[in-house]
Amino acid sequence: MPRLKPDTQRQRREHILDAAEQCFARAGFHATTMQDICREALVSPGALYIYFTSKEALIAGLCERDRAEFQSRFADLTMAPDFFQALRGIGEQYFAEEPPHKRLMCVEIGLESTRNSQVGEMFRSVDDFVFQSFKDLFQRMKDAGRIAPVVDIATVANAFIIIGDGMFWRRAIDPKYDPAVMIPAMVELVRLLLNPVGAGAAAPVVEAAR
Repeated sequence: MPRLKPDTQRQRREHILDAAEQCFARAGFHATTMQDICREALVSPGALYIYFTSKEALIAGLCERDRAEFQSRFADLTMAPDFFQALRGIGEQYFAEEPPHKRLMCVEIGLESTRNSQVGEMFRSVDDFVFQSFKDLFQRMKDAGRIAPVVDIATVANAFIIIGDGMFWRRAIDPKYDPAVMIPAMVELVRLLLNPVGAGAAAPVVEAAR
């Protein structure tokens, strides 16, 4: 059998991860079988096991993909001339534009992380990476005189993550969730938390919900 080109291998791997997302969101981690994922991806078990040997391996792939996606978006945030405008853009990507099944899948993995130590290690690795990324960013902003929070930077980063987690959870479970209202409100909460100084201190006009 001819060896697949690297681009084809990456595409097949991504396709299988997409199928796993759909299955985990729809039925949960425990109820989903590898056979379910094969059917969703329209691949044979042999083809699936070339890339992923278990559901835990699939979760590892999903977590790594989420980490890479976050890194890309975070890089844009750190380079943006207007931090709060860029933050609102990221909020819209995560809390408005992404399809609901992606959020449900992540909630499912988060719940599984409390029962499965292997999944827990992967989940916390990504969570710690996100926390540390924002903690380092906020410290750089403080050192540069751009923000003057009234609490220490680690507490600021933790509070920021909690705000994001709350938005994330409501997005996943609340059918009445309205991003047009909540994302601008979230940005203003973060503004109060960071306490920007100088040119960044002026609060933007928050658009009314349509």
